[in-house]
Amino acid sequence: MITSILRVLLTRSFKPLMFTSNIDYKMEFDSNEIGIYVHIPFCKTLCPFCPYNKIKYDESMINPYKTALIDEINMVGRLYEDKKVITSVYFGGGSPALMLNELGEIITALKKNFNISSSIGIELHPSDITKESLFKIKSIGFDMVSIGIQSFQSECLNSLGREYIDGAEKVRLVKAAGFNTIDVDLIFGIANQGEDVLRKDFLMAFELGATQVSTYPFIDFSYANNIRKPLGKQEKKQLLNCLEKTSVEIGCDRTAVWTFAKKGTSRYSSITRDSFIGFGPSATSLTKEFLKLNTFSVEEYIKGVNNGKIPTAMTMKFSERNRALYWLFWNAYTLKFNNDEFKKLFGVNLEKMFKIELRIGITLRLLTKVENSYILTKKGTYFYHLLEQKYTNRYIDKSWREARENPWPNEIRLY
Repeated sequence: MITSILRVLLTRSFKPLMFTSNIDYKMEFDSNEIGIYVHIPFCKTLCPFCPYNKIKYDESMINPYKTALIDEINMVGRLYEDKKVITSVYFGGGSPALMLNELGEIITALKKNFNISSSIGIELHPSDITKESLFKIKSIGFDMVSIGIQSFQSECLNSLGREYIDGAEKVRLVKAAGFNTIDVDLIFGIANQGEDVLRKDFLMAFELGATQVSTYPFIDFSYANNIRKPLGKQEKKQLLNCLEKTSVEIGCDRTAVWTFAKKGTSRYSSITRDSFIGFGPSATSLTKEFLKLNTFSVEEYIKGVNNGKIPTAMTMKFSERNRALYWLFWNAYTLKFNNDEFKKLFGVNLEKMFKIELRIGITLRLLTKVENSYILTKKGTYFYHLLEQKYTNRYIDKSWREARENPWPNEIRLY
């Protein structure tokens, strides 16, 4: 209900947000901050709690998928006369290390088509981490690693339906390999997860060598197969408070609603980019006017690319206000948003487009203004924590569920 009310108030329209099959292949950007995301959909085991697009590893599909992925990169690259400057690259999944022998070719294709001036990050499943795999990952050119630990405790992993792996040893190996940025992903809100257990995981991650820890509330997607459901709203609130207090005790910076980092270290987030290009099935691209979503089906993705087709299944065309709202929502995740950056992108002052909304935020003590920026207060940060979960359940869950069921949907309406 709250997401529907906010959608009407913020967009100033009763019309639903809509993905349609009216595909526009234009990839125009009004930002110098362009990221690239590459999706590798293969997993050895399909964890029931994970909502992301994935299929069981099949060695016979690796080469056809690599070929299609490189072809898509080349097709998009040919849309531009000059190479676009890329300020972040991230490989996610799935388990990208299952294509370890092919990653170098994929990065070569990216560099052929784009001017990559950034670090390159990769998401790793703990089971894929060995001294040998880390050496190869680093030699290919990756210097940022995000490890999907979720918890170091066997009881928590059992509740999530994941087999226990010695996560501590895996983080030690990554630390010893000398990556610039080491992110450890943890989940809070797992059944029977008390503050003592979460605090132990959080401290352990930093002690083992993490430069940042991303903590995500356990969200039960409608198509997931979670036997043990997430904890309730109040229990999650207590766990989030525990994370906040613990981060202050050990001198961490809170860099986003759910992310904490050691002072003076490089920061990384795969979602807070002004614009980005996604490659692979289910990958999303954010352009000046559109949000584009590739087909979720790996088979249809390969087939489409082999037929010379960019595999976009759906697009959402933004109004100017809705595009600005998208920017505002995801920048708020980083706990602050700046008027100069907004004006550079949209050609108008933030206060002019969202004057009423900003005043309400300040009146309700969700925001405070410092010079030319707006900063989320503690109350505002918790409100975002609640809103993001509602947004995920209402919009992301529905979009991904329908895209999983139909590789080429006619439309998806989000009310």
